[in-house]
Amino acid sequence: MPTAKLSIAPSAGHAAAAPHNNDSAASPAGANDAEPPSTPRGPGTPLLVLESLKDRPAQTPARYCMTAADYLAAGARQLPPGSTVINLCRGYKYLSVGYYCSLLAEARGHRVYPSIKSINDLSRKAAYQLDTIELDLALNAALAGQSEHAMPAEFALDIFFGSTDYTLLSGLARGIFATFAAPLMRVEFERGEQWHISAIKMLSVSSLDARQQTLFAQALRGFKPDGRAPCGAPRKWRYHVAVLRDEREALPPSNQGALDKFVEAGRGMEVQVTLIDKTDYADLAKFDALFIRETTAIQHHTYLFAKKAESEGLVVIDDANSILRCTNKIYLADLLRLHDIPTPRSYVLQRDALGDIARLEAEIGYPMVMKVPDGAFSRGVTKAANREEFLRTAEELLKHSSLILVQEYLYTSFDWRIGILNRQVIFASQYFMSKGHWQVAKRDTSGKAEFGMSRAVALDAVPAEILQRASQAAGLIGDGLYGVDMKMCERGAVVIEVNDNPNIDAGNEDGVAGGELYRTILGELVRRVEQARQRAA
Repeated sequence: MPTAKLSIAPSAGHAAAAPHNNDSAASPAGANDAEPPSTPRGPGTPLLVLESLKDRPAQTPARYCMTAADYLAAGARQLPPGSTVINLCRGYKYLSVGYYCSLLAEARGHRVYPSIKSINDLSRKAAYQLDTIELDLALNAALAGQSEHAMPAEFALDIFFGSTDYTLLSGLARGIFATFAAPLMRVEFERGEQWHISAIKMLSVSSLDARQQTLFAQALRGFKPDGRAPCGAPRKWRYHVAVLRDEREALPPSNQGALDKFVEAGRGMEVQVTLIDKTDYADLAKFDALFIRETTAIQHHTYLFAKKAESEGLVVIDDANSILRCTNKIYLADLLRLHDIPTPRSYVLQRDALGDIARLEAEIGYPMVMKVPDGAFSRGVTKAANREEFLRTAEELLKHSSLILVQEYLYTSFDWRIGILNRQVIFASQYFMSKGHWQVAKRDTSGKAEFGMSRAVALDAVPAEILQRASQAAGLIGDGLYGVDMKMCERGAVVIEVNDNPNIDAGNEDGVAGGELYRTILGELVRRVEQARQRAA
């Protein structure tokens, strides 16, 4: 649209990330628990996390700043829970250093801006547009008295901690910050039949000009951190549950037999269970609940489905927050460790630490298990038998993520999978290693997987420690449906990870409970729908 574009805020700010340049070398998680001397004490003083101390904003004391490398290392764990962290990294791309700073801040119980939810939502217009409808109404209300000739058809506004120097839209700026909670944003507006938000971008503090630096410093000083019913035609069913699945998925979390059993269980509960796929995105509002039976990921339509369903008032399993928390193994490792949940000895490895791995070798020893943070079904998991394999694998994995997870190898003949729903154990299974392999899934060069045997186990036959630790680990994520992967070794029950999208397969996980397993899950969805209706009444 050939229109003049006025930037209400100075035009020097840009959202593009500058080249990475850490001032501090990284160290494996757990390698150094000493608190950096510049770390502010107490939850009331914000800590500014920067990729380089050269990015320190004007008028900001150095003692309030820390490099991202130091924050990601174990020393930052000395910050008390409830501390406020302002993540001012140069970019927040998925699996970048900036992404991890917010992700691990949440694992450590820190109040972080931007939150990992805001980072993911603002990375795609399809995600944040769901949250701008009411903001557009406020925008039009604020500009109602302005002549069309007095305003360009497009303009942009810089917002620092909810503050802007454009007084007319100061209330809207606070609303935008309350919705997305990113410290530095550039919001672009367009006028069609009405005004609307056309784009929201996170800015980099390193790109601010002198005037913007002053405005940012003022906003930072004044910053005080915070301590719709489904519609449709009448139907004969009491409740209508959508089950998202992909018929073409090679390793879905529920096989066709299980999906059929969900439909069958629903009939006896007056619940219509409808199988949908990604083409049904626009029709979510006609359902009461969404049950995701497709492998979830952040940069994937499953996350968008969860977000949209929540915005439409649906009950959702897996909810968006659970997807965010469970799909990253580094977040999980940090969260479990900080809450004293036994796990394999784990290190978070940054590229700068590759030159000095002697301590890691001494404390873990070979073989080591190396993981990309967002792998699923044993993808991105490698066992290194020596230093040569370790370095070769690390170089490859670090091409895909700025951090990787390194863990000790714990041999067991099978893994436990404990299914938990609303903080209650609902099934237990044993997954045996595939023949001649060290993992449950053995992949060939084409990516095809061969799985070991599995069997359901009666809950009273499961070691009590396994059930206790699984419940504790899942409780750290939320009250959704989780599968906790565990091993029982000489030092007791050890949690490997928590999955937000556990397998419910006919002939496997339902081997003990049978049809009751499907009724239990649908019953929980119904309970939540009824709760939501009561609140809305």
